[in-house]
Amino acid sequence: MNGTVHQPEASEGSRVPFAVRLIATGFYTGYIPWASGTFGSLAGLLLFLIPGVATGGMLPVLLVLGLGIGVYTSGRVAEAEGNRLSRSAAAAKAIFQPERHLQADPSIVVIDEILGMWISLAGIRVGLTPYITAFVLFRLFDVLKPQPARYLERLPGGWGIMLDDVAAGLYANVGTRVVLFLWTLFVNSGG
Repeated sequence: MNGTVHQPEASEGSRVPFAVRLIATGFYTGYIPWASGTFGSLAGLLLFLIPGVATGGMLPVLLVLGLGIGVYTSGRVAEAEGNRLSRSAAAAKAIFQPERHLQADPSIVVIDEILGMWISLAGIRVGLTPYITAFVLFRLFDVLKPQPARYLERLPGGWGIMLDDVAAGLYANVGTRVVLFLWTLFVNSGG
């Protein structure tokens, strides 16, 4: 592996429609050759900040649509790309997830990180500290994959790609709430 993410040739890329690849790769942020999951998470945060996304009942609709579309698009791209990883993703998997990975989850697919970030931020108060906390915790839980996230990753196709990040997003959401509560309790109270 030379440290770069594989760019498909025309014949290979034609197996996946443009719109499917565009969505699965988070508007091509997945092609960033290092830390593509982190950049996909950042894309999720930036999309979350678009006015109206997190308010007025729009977020639950986006979460359901995002999961359905994510399962389909990530599965299609994974089928075409296999388990192709960037150097940083391969290193992270070797360190934190050394077991054999039977299901394809190529580095370029980051729609799962986008959805996971949205879940991490759902219902969290607006502010720089909460958003940074949710971002850091999501990345931590996405890389470490505590159970049942690690089990969910084994599901076939796009389901495994998406659901482990749904679990990481739920962990990060709860973790963010705990951190913010403790911050308010001990730091803001002067204790």
